[in-house]
Amino acid sequence: MRRKNKRIMVTGGAGFLGSHLCERLLEQNKEVLCIDNFYTGHKQNVIHLMDHPGFELIRHDITFPLYVEIDEIYNLACPASPIQYQRDPVQTTKTNVHGAINMLGLAKRTGAKILQASTSEVYGDPMIHPQPEAYWGNVNPIGLRSCYDEGKRCAETIFFDYHRQHGVPVKVMRIFNTYGPRMHPNDGRVVSNFIVQALQGKKITVFGNGNQTRSFCYVDDLIGGMMRLMNTNDTITGPINIGNPGEFTIRQLAELVLEITGSRSTVEYLPLPQDDPMQRRPDISQAKRLLDWQPTIQLREGLERTVAYFDRLLDDQPTSVPMKSALLVD
Repeated sequence: MRRKNKRIMVTGGAGFLGSHLCERLLEQNKEVLCIDNFYTGHKQNVIHLMDHPGFELIRHDITFPLYVEIDEIYNLACPASPIQYQRDPVQTTKTNVHGAINMLGLAKRTGAKILQASTSEVYGDPMIHPQPEAYWGNVNPIGLRSCYDEGKRCAETIFFDYHRQHGVPVKVMRIFNTYGPRMHPNDGRVVSNFIVQALQGKKITVFGNGNQTRSFCYVDDLIGGMMRLMNTNDTITGPINIGNPGEFTIRQLAELVLEITGSRSTVEYLPLPQDDPMQRRPDISQAKRLLDWQPTIQLREGLERTVAYFDRLLDDQPTSVPMKSALLVD
């Protein structure tokens, strides 16, 4: 018998996206079980939730089975930036594949609905623009990014096989570049790196000529789309793109960050990393039609909120945050 208030498990719940999701679920009077091994997540992201009566935190690596009773699972656990997922590529693949198998096994046993946080990286360096869900992608299966790209593609495969073979109710969303408060200042994502570099008066590191394009979705919009997908009827499985279709070059992003921060930093151009996609923009037609969802927060507004967050974060730290080179992907 289901509980009056759903008990919802969020893997990767102490991460950037996971912590925002936990917060939003608690606002809706759900019981939240936050699972994280703290490889890239941080307890500080959820410390303000620890006294909430509906919140529980368990330190656990989902590459190992977990035996709990839950009603829904949001599977967000996985390093999501190149610096993080290339640090231990074998573990990244295990998290994507073994983690998906373990969470699907839990969903099968408990009858829980389960959502997989997939990624726009399944499209690789796309030959179709913008990218619709029907596009199969252009991915290097043996490159430096493959642990993440192919790991997420394999996770999608396993999700749909469990759905077809065992009747597990699944949801798959493909997340496009997302930004906002609680991003780690040194995780290698382009928005956080540009902001921190600008606030510290360091050179803005742009890879290639800066003409690569990305679409940037503010975290509040993304979480809204994620929850809307989970709460649709079970016939809507996805995959569904969730992101902001506004398209900007990396050079435009750098210029906007410099304008908002008022920084005098200059831009430094560096060689393009292996397999870095040249274009990335979601076709969100399905999200509009099936979920009645589209983003509402535009890039300038979202960046202003994110700059304010990092400004406070850096002011609270006794020394400047050491920066690594910025890569241009999720």
